Amino acid sequence: MTGRRPRLAVTLGDPRGIGPELVQAMVDDDEIGDVCDLLVVGPRGTEVDVQETIGTWMPGGGAALAGKLAGDAVVRAVELAQAGAVRGIVTAPLDKHALLLGGYDAPGHTELLADLTSRKTAMMLASDALRVVLATTHLPLRDVPAALTAAALRDAIVLTREGLRHWFHIAEPRIALCAMNPHAGDGGRFGNEDADLLAPIAREFGALGPFPADTVFVRAIRGEFDAVIAPYHDVGMTAIKVASFGSGVNVTLGLPFPRTSPDHGTAIDIAGQGIADASSFRQAVLLCARLANHSAP
Repeated sequence: MTGRRPRLAVTLGDPRGIGPELVQAMVDDDEIGDVCDLLVVGPRGTEVDVQETIGTWMPGGGAALAGKLAGDAVVRAVELAQAGAVRGIVTAPLDKHALLLGGYDAPGHTELLADLTSRKTAMMLASDALRVVLATTHLPLRDVPAALTAAALRDAIVLTREGLRHWFHIAEPRIALCAMNPHAGDGGRFGNEDADLLAPIAREFGALGPFPADTVFVRAIRGEFDAVIAPYHDVGMTAIKVASFGSGVNVTLGLPFPRTSPDHGTAIDIAGQGIADASSFRQAVLLCARLANHSAP
């Protein structure tokens, strides 16, 4: 499966949202066709089927059915990637609550992909301006201190370094840790986690910091770091969306194949109106194709 025009599986996401129309826009995009071959993955009725067109994607039903269809499509795409039929996966947005109602307990794509491949994974948000990796993902803020363990930080650093080397071809990645507390704890005044947990892990695994959140992302945008590891979801997501909304791409690190998705949700409120912005999804397809070629043997 080598070559400069990889075949990618593209899932349609939640059928109530803008995913199907974004995928259709990519199918119709001549530049996309020049760099990769898209294999659209979506169900026919309630059964998963792989098809070259989107014509038989019939939404119907409520949130539970939508979540099941979206989850089933991801399962099928992973099967294709593991069999070598495709070299990467691009996923259209799904609704996390609908996914649960549809029988999938994973909080989102990243966790579902980890379960399906039995791999440790990390969520990277990438753009030309900034790369952010989340040490913890979809959790209530009150649960972050317990989840932000030495193992979670270690895995995030290791997966980030491997991903930057293997997929982005950065030989010696400069990885910074974003502090958990304001001013990195300010000598313990605002918390001890940064001094007691983050700093030792950074030293042990060759990362830099921790640096305060109000400066570390600016320093990364200016080119000082190749990636920043954020301690929890919103501090990292806010930084990447402010820096690159519309061009950011979600990359799952740790998988045996590239997987990307746009930096937005299902946008059910505007689905079918012909006003959805496909720019982030387009960047996700282009980046997946590039990563697939980088990782080709």
